[in-house]
Amino acid sequence: MSESHATDASYENLFSLTQIRHLMRVEFSRAQRYGYPVSCLVVSLDRGGHLRDVHGFEMKERIMDGVVELLLGATRTCDYLGRLVDDRLMAILPHTRREGAEVTAGRVLGAARELSFDGGEGEVKVTLSIGLSHYENENTMFFDDLVDAAERAMDEAAAEGGDRFVYRDPGPGPV
Repeated sequence: MSESHATDASYENLFSLTQIRHLMRVEFSRAQRYGYPVSCLVVSLDRGGHLRDVHGFEMKERIMDGVVELLLGATRTCDYLGRLVDDRLMAILPHTRREGAEVTAGRVLGAARELSFDGGEGEVKVTLSIGLSHYENENTMFFDDLVDAAERAMDEAAAEGGDRFVYRDPGPGPV
């Protein structure tokens, strides 16, 4: 991948839910008009609620800041990162085919496994669940289908025990 983001941004400095969904809509429209691929990743911290209950809100936020820094380092400056509901994150990867998104997801998972935080009573390890989808060659008509497919894939990755990514094709939109 090309030049990565600066790593001094915190969790609160990501695009908001409204902003990231707007950027996804704009990027999807550009991809349709100019015929280039765009991928969408939805990322969730495995056992996030459990981490908060056991180690406290501040520790969970420190871990999420670490995950954000990891994502910023694994993506390009032309990619967009935002915060969704329930501490989920979204990455929009313009000009990225499925294969490239899978490489990025694998890189993020590997780096997350290396993250470690002092939980007071021992080391806290981090794993993630990532859902991804992509638009290319009119495989979907609407950006919502792309986002929904990535969210369903993330839910499936989490249901399978986490620490993995799952791809879902958004499929053809209604005719």
